[in-house]
Amino acid sequence: MLLADLGADVIRVERPSGGLQIIPPGQRDWLLRGRRLVVADMKTDVGRGAMWGMLDRADVLIEGFRPGVAERLGIGPEAVRVRNPGLIYARMTGWGQDGPMALLAGHDINYIAVTGALNAFRVQGSRPVPPLNMVGDFGGGSTFLVLGVLAALWEREKSGAGQVVDASIVDGTSALLQAIWSLRAAGTWTDTPAANLLDTGTPFYDTYECADGKYVAVGALEPQFYAVLLAGLALKSEDLPDQYDKGGWSMLRQRFAQTFASRTRDQWAEHFAGSDACVTPVLSFAEAAKYPHLVERRTLVEIDGVVQAAPAPRFSRTVPAIPAAPATEPCAVSEVLREWVPR
Repeated sequence: MLLADLGADVIRVERPSGGLQIIPPGQRDWLLRGRRLVVADMKTDVGRGAMWGMLDRADVLIEGFRPGVAERLGIGPEAVRVRNPGLIYARMTGWGQDGPMALLAGHDINYIAVTGALNAFRVQGSRPVPPLNMVGDFGGGSTFLVLGVLAALWEREKSGAGQVVDASIVDGTSALLQAIWSLRAAGTWTDTPAANLLDTGTPFYDTYECADGKYVAVGALEPQFYAVLLAGLALKSEDLPDQYDKGGWSMLRQRFAQTFASRTRDQWAEHFAGSDACVTPVLSFAEAAKYPHLVERRTLVEIDGVVQAAPAPRFSRTVPAIPAAPATEPCAVSEVLREWVPR
């Protein structure tokens, strides 16, 4: 989706039986927006011929099989390089192309579990809760694969040669965690849940329940923003422990909780609007679609009556087109080949 949003002509190849279905029958999967669909049975000569027709002309192949499957299908990197030496061969897996777990099944929750990420997503005394599949599948996986593809395409401009991009979710997630590894090396991060700067261990980087049972998010880390927070809460600094005095955090948290509980979430949102207190309402998806800042920037767009994320990032000169609806019917490979000029 990211590559298609940025203007790439992306063709999704499915087996005749289709793939994993997480969208109810009869509903469009808008994660597949901006792409055409072809069907190819790689166990038949016709299917293999269709696939090779596209591989001979493509700039990039993205495959998400377990290691060795593409080779058994006859479209592994070595076979493709002979016919299209400039192709960027991007491989997306959870565990990577090698290592003792490379051939095992897994999902986002498993990959972020072994990197240390999942253990950090919990408050003290609670079990780890997966942050949807944002950190592993989409953050450590897809985002790093796209980064690798774009870097390899740029390098090809100088060398003229393609290469394999081995994008694994455990590798990408670990890279996302580098800030935490840096804090651990400095002795300022502990594996104890909810005891650190960014995991609700501090009272000024946490969420608080309001009078209506909804929540606000507080992120007043810097002293100047913390001062604005205290002023907005009508609390005097001289009556409170110093901001970074850990011994006083329990008291601070109690005072913050009592104060935020005195008004509704939206009353606090209005109260802190336009200030640098770093206080924002915790919104549902339905509420986010109507949030003024997101509306003004068109961060979310409506296409065919469906609210969804707009393409990102943004560019000053080249403006991505509004994403096309996901394909409901496959197109013919011959149609694709007529448009793709041989490399």
